[in-house]
Amino acid sequence: MNLCRSIFLTIFCLFGMNGGALFAQDDPGKMSVGRVKVAVYYGTDADPAAAGERFPKVEDTVKKQLQKEQQLQFKHYRLLGLDDQPLFRSYENWAQPLKPSDEVLVRFESRSLPSKDSMRLDLELWLSRKKILKTDALLERDKPLFILGPEWRGGRLIISVALATDEKQAQ
Repeated sequence: MNLCRSIFLTIFCLFGMNGGALFAQDDPGKMSVGRVKVAVYYGTDADPAAAGERFPKVEDTVKKQLQKEQQLQFKHYRLLGLDDQPLFRSYENWAQPLKPSDEVLVRFESRSLPSKDSMRLDLELWLSRKKILKTDALLERDKPLFILGPEWRGGRLIISVALATDEKQAQ
């Protein structure tokens, strides 16, 4: 009787340690359905050196996109930070473009499966650990969403949220 009980307990323990993997399933909510790129720009009409010497000028294509909007028109633009994060199907995602600082955070979550050229997201902008903006945004490929941020060093911060290309090109 003790031998039967020992064999049963041994088989049960072995199945418990290894058999759980047989029934484990991948969480479909963790499936990546795209990538989101968040950038922080500094726009100013004054001397751009106020932002610091280490920040590069933005590319001409980005400058043209920014200047299409009247409120975003400045003489000089600098790229302060960039973060490229996966977009999970059913989980919230966070971008931290000014690493290691958490002064600017963007939370985003997929609202639908992506089409070839667009995706609908729940989007939140957090500044200094306070939620400043919450919106339902339709992001289209090659058309970033620009958010005019707070005044900073004689200019303004501009937050850009865009669907990342496969090449992960920085703006």
